Formats: sequence, structure tokens, C-alpha cells
Amino acid sequence: MTAAMKSEIGQRERLERNKLQKLLRRNVGRAIADFNMIEDGDKVMCCLSGGKDSYAMLDILLNLQKHAPISFEIIAVNLDQKQPGFPEHVLPDYLKSIGVEFYVIERDTYSIVKDKVPEGKTTCGLCSRLRRGILYDFAVEHGCTKIALGHHRDDIMETLFLNMFYGGKMKAMPPKLKSDDGRNIVIRPMAYCREKDIERYAQIREFPIIPCNLCGSQEDLQRQNIKMMLQDWDKRFPGRLENMFRSMQNVLPSHLADTYLYDFNKLEHYKRDDAADMGGLEPINILNI
Repeated sequence: MTAAMKSEIGQRERLERNKLQKLLRRNVGRAIADFNMIEDGDKVMCCLSGGKDSYAMLDILLNLQKHAPISFEIIAVNLDQKQPGFPEHVLPDYLKSIGVEFYVIERDTYSIVKDKVPEGKTTCGLCSRLRRGILYDFAVEHGCTKIALGHHRDDIMETLFLNMFYGGKMKAMPPKLKSDDGRNIVIRPMAYCREKDIERYAQIREFPIIPCNLCGSQEDLQRQNIKMMLQDWDKRFPGRLENMFRSMQNVLPSHLADTYLYDFNKLEHYKRDDAADMGGLEPINILNI
């Protein structure tokens, strides 16, 4: 390959990187504004797993921090769960290179998960609960006002279908929530970002990705099946995923079937009264007919 060809390829990648960065930054900025995720004086704890999503989240938040009209702190935190073969040097080396304040928490949750979860069963549930507890405690101890997670739009929709198919609930990942223990506010700044954009951005930025050997090697996970279904829809029906996500922001409780969310008992049949002094409509409770 000639020097001219290399230069042309490099220029194309720079243009694509800038385009993707602007797109992701715009989507992250919109999510932050829509859900009031970050406020003046916040100390934001970015949870890094070593995957593409959390790398991209930290990268975009650091970029926004430089231009935001408010002032907020960012620290990066990684939980080393002592998985066999975990490259302990990768994240510290990267975080030192970009000059961000960071912490590595060392907890052997791997042994706990392998001991408690039967062979062949999904480890994700217990692993995530242990991880959350450790990170929540750390956030409180270090005065962090927001905990930022790298979940994106696809994660949110996958969770919606997982809960519908297997849990009997219409429930997803909210862009912002208070933790169950009431001590922390969790935010998902990437809530409007598409996974395929994040994946391409991570490739161009050459983030040092660390695979999860604890759960990533498990076959036929329910989430993976849902992911494949959504990816297939995205290919065959352009725009379907966008409409699906918009529907999560445009909920009509009166047109669902949750009696706790909407009081169907108050719905009444009306008839026009002939008496002049009544005027208008007279309610009739059909249960009394």
C-alpha cells in the first residue's frame, strides 16, 4: 500500500470518527437534557467494564465536560472481579494515558458466582447484583452524586422484550433512576445511542476492549436471542427499532390493561338527559343497570 493510499484511508477514518463523535455527543447531550441527568456540581462516577459501551460513554462525557455550560467532575471506576486471565494492566494504562482520575476496586466475585450458580446456568443475574452492591457502596463512600452506566438504546429495548417474554412485565432500563437502596442516582447517558454506532466508534478509536470471560462464553443466553431478533428486524424493516423506542416514550395507560396504572372503574357510559334543567350529559354506572 502506497503512502498516498494510507493517507487517504486515514483521512476517511478521521472524517468518520468526527461524524460518529458528533452523533454520539448529540444523542448523549439530548439524553442528559431530557432526563436532567447531570447538574452543576455533580460528581459523576463512570463505571468501566472494559467493553466498548463504557469506553465510549467515558470518552463522550469527557468531551462534553469541556464544553458544557455547567461544571461537574468525572471519575472512572473499574471493578476487578478476579476473573481468570483478566488483564489487570489494560484499563489503568488506558486511563493514565487520557489523564482521568480513576479507581480499581478488587473483589473476588468470580469465585462467589461460580460457587453459587449451577454449571450451565446463566451467571449474569448474580454477577450483576454483586457488582451493583459494590459500586453503590463505593459511590457513597467517595461522595459521587451520579453513577453513569454504559447501557445504550439496544440494551433498553432488549430488556423490555426480556421482561415481556420471560418475566410477564412491561419494564425496561430507565435512563435515570434511584437505586433500590435509595442512596444513589443511576444514569444511562447512552440511552439514545445505537449499538452499531458505538461499535464502529470503538473500532475507530481503538479502545483496548477486554472481553468478559465469565458470561460472554455462555451459549444461548436469552438476551443474545433477543439481540439477534432485534438485529434481524433492523435489517429487514428499517426504522422499526426507532419506532419501538419512541413508543416507550409515548405510553397511553388507558390503552393498556394495568388496573393499578389506570382506574378503569371510573369509566362510565353517558346518555343525553331530556330534562331541560339537567342539560348536558348524565352519567350512568352500568353496574347499577
